[in-house]
Amino acid sequence: MGLINRIIQSIEVTHEPNLTLTEQLITNDDLLPVEPEKRTWRGYNYVAFWMADMFNINMWVIVSSMIQLGMSWWQAWICVWLGYGIATPFLVLNARPGAVFHVTFPIVNRTSFGMFGSLWCVFNRAAMACIWYGVQASIGGSCVLVMLRAMWPSINDLTNSMPASSGTDTRDYLCFFLFWLISLPVIWFPVHKVRHFFLAIPILMPIASITFLIWCIVKAHGIGPIIHQPSKLHGSKLGWAMVVSSMSCIANKVTLVTNAPDFASRAHTPSAALYPQLFTFPLTASFVCLIGILVSSSSQAIYGTAIWSPMQLLGNFLNDNPSNATRFGVWFISASFMIAQIGTNISANSVSAGCDLTALFPRFINFRRGGYIAATVGLAMCPWNIMKNSNEFTSYLSAYTVFMSSIAGVMVTEYYVIRKGHYNVKDLYNTEKGSWYWYTYGINFRAYAAYIAGILINVVGFAGATGRTVPLAATRIYDLSFFTGFGVSALVYWALNLVFPVVGAADKFEEIDVSEYECEAKSSRGVEEMDIDMKDVGSETASEK
Repeated sequence: MGLINRIIQSIEVTHEPNLTLTEQLITNDDLLPVEPEKRTWRGYNYVAFWMADMFNINMWVIVSSMIQLGMSWWQAWICVWLGYGIATPFLVLNARPGAVFHVTFPIVNRTSFGMFGSLWCVFNRAAMACIWYGVQASIGGSCVLVMLRAMWPSINDLTNSMPASSGTDTRDYLCFFLFWLISLPVIWFPVHKVRHFFLAIPILMPIASITFLIWCIVKAHGIGPIIHQPSKLHGSKLGWAMVVSSMSCIANKVTLVTNAPDFASRAHTPSAALYPQLFTFPLTASFVCLIGILVSSSSQAIYGTAIWSPMQLLGNFLNDNPSNATRFGVWFISASFMIAQIGTNISANSVSAGCDLTALFPRFINFRRGGYIAATVGLAMCPWNIMKNSNEFTSYLSAYTVFMSSIAGVMVTEYYVIRKGHYNVKDLYNTEKGSWYWYTYGINFRAYAAYIAGILINVVGFAGATGRTVPLAATRIYDLSFFTGFGVSALVYWALNLVFPVVGAADKFEEIDVSEYECEAKSSRGVEEMDIDMKDVGSETASEK
């Protein structure tokens, strides 16, 4: 037993001595409110963050499915504006508690689902982060392939030594592994410092994207036929196609809407996480998608068919003995996409996984270890096999929109409607009966009833999405799954709180940490000595009013 205890102690993260087992289950240094010296994210950092997240290949090609449905380019572009424009307020609303009280998504989630009830929500988000890490790394491997082809064309003829059962070949796996390896050093940096990496992408990617666009227009002697292609849909078919397409844009970012407090917790002031996100999120999405439309339209004039993947199009530029100038241009653009793809994986996946896995296993995992676990899972899951059947993967993502939107509905209602901005920071780390977030044995059953209600309203429609025959009304409800999941969970949670009021429900909206006044009565062992500058939280909030 002594040896086992020594092994366990050797893999534990740093924590205060003499903590009870319960205390080790709910906190470590990375779960505490962010110290003032680590609140380093200013407005321009959030601009860079969203540009890093939006400039990726998924965003580039998202309109392709809309145009293939029969919409014109401008109708598809309107869907992008609608989808990301609608998602933006929800993102900002959910980020606010993190920006004001400097706590991450798992801790914010405790306020609504309970100290232990939050673990299921956190697990769901962690699972998505790990899966998406692998998927984005697989896409990043295609960038590395084009880069290597531009430098060493012979890489394209690399002998395959992998069996057919692997689902890939030596060349593609090598490129995937290289991208995965290159990404690892960035995970090492803590959240308050990784902001420096994101600052490179707003400079690099607009230059690369506009260069790519001009290059394609020159080669095509124009912007191509897609721009002049009329819509094939009319009336209600067009309307619902636009609804579904707009919802697909929301689904693409619903995970980031849910865990918005993770990065907002590093905000220098609450307003730093407000206005920059409010404008950058939809503007960057629309810009990236517009460039993708124009480049793909030009590709149709060049090759006779629209090529939506920028890496496939750049790969075509390398065919038939390209000049050195062409090879350098392809290398520069693909290298820029690779760096942007790393930024996307860090911003959307590794940091999220780090926060969530830390909350699930605070005794053994911190943010850095959680990020590397996500990278390990992304490597082991063979993501290229998931992406081979895009229809199944799309259905899976749509189903997760329901889960995530129901969680977000409860969280937003809790903060703005039930407790109206009132927080009890010390009780976020308190498992004593009677504390604000203990509820019933650490679980808020009001939140779970609302969460399940938000899922149930979409269940029949989801069955239809998997190929079963269901009523048209159920399909339409599922088409609006973000709104139905969010709305139903929010309404049910509000109603249950009217019938069964919670401790700390407020009548007036005021963003304040009440534990500043109740620290003697509401403290728990180990939490009393937390270095939380309560006056700083209160004065910072007041300065925003």
